[in-house]
Amino acid sequence: MKRLLEVLGFIALVQGVLGLVHEFTHWHVGLVQRLGFLDGYGVYASVVLVVLAFALFAAAESRKSG
Repeated sequence: MKRLLEVLGFIALVQGVLGLVHEFTHWHVGLVQRLGFLDGYGVYASVVLVVLAFALFAAAESRKSG
C-alpha cells in the first residue's frame, strides 16, 4: 500500500508540475491541458495536483512498509 501511495503521489506531482509548465510557457505537456472541463482552471487544477501529491506522500510515510 505504501508503494502504491508513493507511485500515485509521484504521478500527481509530475502532472501538476507539467500543468503549471503548460500554463506559464504554453508548451503542450501534461494531462491537465487535455481535459476539456478544466478549461480556464488549469492553474488551480495543477496546484491541487501538487498539494494532493504531498498529501499522498505524507500518507505513504505514515504507513508501515509493505
